[in-house]
Amino acid sequence: MIEFEKRGVPTVMFTSAEFVRDAQRSGENFGLPQLAKVVVPEPFTNHSADAVRKLVDAAIDQVVAGLIEPLRDRAQLVQDLVFLDEDWLDFSGPDQLSALEQMQSQFLVYGWSDGFPLLPPTKRAMDRMLSGTRRDPQEVVAVLEPGFGIATVQKIAANAVMAGCLPEHLPVVIASIECLAEPQIYLRNKAMSTGPAAPLLVVNGPIRKKLNLNSACCALGPGAPSAANTVIGRAVRLCMMNVGHTYPGISDMDTVGTPLKYSMCVAENEEASPWTPFHVERGYEASASTVTVHFVYGICELKTFQSHDPEELIEIFSSAAMNDAQVSTGYWLLGRRSDPRSGTSEQERHMMLICPEHAEIFRSAGWQKADIRKAMHRRSRLPFKRLMLTKEREAMALSHPELHWLWDSPDTLLPVLEDADCYEIAVVGGTLGRGSFFWGSGAPVTKPIRE
Repeated sequence: MIEFEKRGVPTVMFTSAEFVRDAQRSGENFGLPQLAKVVVPEPFTNHSADAVRKLVDAAIDQVVAGLIEPLRDRAQLVQDLVFLDEDWLDFSGPDQLSALEQMQSQFLVYGWSDGFPLLPPTKRAMDRMLSGTRRDPQEVVAVLEPGFGIATVQKIAANAVMAGCLPEHLPVVIASIECLAEPQIYLRNKAMSTGPAAPLLVVNGPIRKKLNLNSACCALGPGAPSAANTVIGRAVRLCMMNVGHTYPGISDMDTVGTPLKYSMCVAENEEASPWTPFHVERGYEASASTVTVHFVYGICELKTFQSHDPEELIEIFSSAAMNDAQVSTGYWLLGRRSDPRSGTSEQERHMMLICPEHAEIFRSAGWQKADIRKAMHRRSRLPFKRLMLTKEREAMALSHPELHWLWDSPDTLLPVLEDADCYEIAVVGGTLGRGSFFWGSGAPVTKPIRE
């Protein structure tokens, strides 16, 4: 809408009362805080057409005013983000613990905390963290949406300190931020969603052992075995908040929220995998160290203790893929999300973390990852009537006119994802038959880790 208005096309935004702060912040982020806003009491979602018409009719005077009046400041600029002139902050008290408690409280007020205790980014701590890289502290690593914050090495290091990282973790965090900034990730969409999209990090290569990253039992935490995993994942979230301005209730409008947003980082259990490592599939040498970032909506267990046949495993695994309450299921029928600024097109992909025991069952039967993907695509199908609502008929007619006949054949089975390659596979975990299935939001991005 802002792009239309910038090009001389009068534009009005409908927003519900709960989203006014988000709408105003978006206008500021994207260069037009004066964009006309029509505020209605409730969102249009889950309302009948008649109910939506009533909401619009009651607001029609706002619509007319927004279209014919010159752009002006229609709302006080929200002061949700805290910017300070000081380079360093001082917190004092009778002892260091009291000073630290003051910092924790103040950082919560500023919105700089994820809610867990933070370590203070003192000068000594910053110097120690920056020793983990040869890159210039002022080097710009990325620009992070939605706030277009400039992610320098120094800013990333500050958030890594607060998260509890060690200096040797910093290169992984930096590479992860590089992933976030890739147009293919479409970070604006993920960061500002009303859904629970959260970054899942998968680390491959020799650095797994150097950093003692957990790829086996309890790889996603909690506890001491996954300490490195936890702090690296947490640092990425803090960077999204404090550099990219993905602040809850301001730009992050997640309806319920999710604990997955605090931290999700694993290493692939390459030693227990019978297949090519995940990063090699993505074009890197086995000797390279990489991190892959994949935004995911949620997690489901892939559990079976009885199955010892690959087809039986697929029968179980496909039940997770066929959860049509997930927004990505069948989404390909409406076309792909795209970012016109970069010309990228987003294909929905799911991530499967297969435990070593299940991987061995597939291997014994001669199955490769490609066989699993094909079987998942073949088995994970739902009737068209469950994938499409009648209200989406026009949208689908534009994106897939060749499939218009399906409206007259509602029981036809269709794959929930576009093609077999939409299933990403890595081997993670310890013994016994429990893996994890993540419903993806878009596709993953992999970057090398510059140690």
